[in-house]
Amino acid sequence: MRERHEKRENGVPRVDEPVDVPAASEQGSDGTLILIGGAATPHGHAMRSFIDATGAANGARIVGLTTASGEAVDAAAYWKGAFNHIGVRNVDIPIFEAREDVDARIARMIDEAQGVFLGGGDQVKLVTSLSGTKTCAAMRELFMRGGTICGTSAGAAALSQLTMAGGEMDEEGNLVEQYIGPGFGLLGHDAIIDTHFSQRRRLQRLFLVVASNTQLFGLGIDEDTALVVHDGVGEVVGAGGVTFVDGRDTVRFDNAGDLEKGRQLTLSHLRVGIVGTHYHLDLRRRELHELVSGEPSPHRRGMSNSAVVVADL
Repeated sequence: MRERHEKRENGVPRVDEPVDVPAASEQGSDGTLILIGGAATPHGHAMRSFIDATGAANGARIVGLTTASGEAVDAAAYWKGAFNHIGVRNVDIPIFEAREDVDARIARMIDEAQGVFLGGGDQVKLVTSLSGTKTCAAMRELFMRGGTICGTSAGAAALSQLTMAGGEMDEEGNLVEQYIGPGFGLLGHDAIIDTHFSQRRRLQRLFLVVASNTQLFGLGIDEDTALVVHDGVGEVVGAGGVTFVDGRDTVRFDNAGDLEKGRQLTLSHLRVGIVGTHYHLDLRRRELHELVSGEPSPHRRGMSNSAVVVADL
């Protein structure tokens, strides 16, 4: 698959011309990815899924990185306190710098850890800062050998093959240009992640991205909600749900390429689903795991419309 890509004046890619999608690392890995849609509460089920997966409550070591934040030191202090507050003591949150000694030191920390936590902020900054470093390589190796990588907000958005940003109004009412560029590539299946999904009303943004790049599998994760992915299947955990948008082999018409001329999005049609808490999404099949596997519903009353919705739009 190829996406549209062009360099802005500041060197950041945007959606314009085709680029190759980076290869993913998930295939052949025994690791777990925990994708949180932002605003994670320390005592919430979404964050608890990371603590449980790593054994951090029992003393296993975790490493946090707040590189995505514009206030990395303050963010590190916050997350250190949050982890300590829920009984996680063996946690290091170093401040990444583009210096060989700092990079090597953080990589050694990750080598000895059971999990890595990526805080929120700017996913483009996060990927740009860590790509090609020993820290990034150590994180990938941890995942490949069965470790757990957790990201919240920007940290989650950066874990797929491609990451997205922009495409919505800023605080001053100006439209921020849509961006699609390389991510860390730990989550495969042509997935692309949007966060704070219901709370910031980002369905239109995800529609546009998938309409413009129909092979992508859009995942919109609500706040304080995690998609816990292992071996191609993700379980929804936490306060909200996960919306998926699938344009592969479904879109009959779209005018996504004309929107820069001021036109509104018109398309027909996308396949859209909402996956509720404790249900599972098969990323390979782009379908509810309970449907493709024939397994019973995790809820006693069976699948209800309030828990799972799938529609063609």
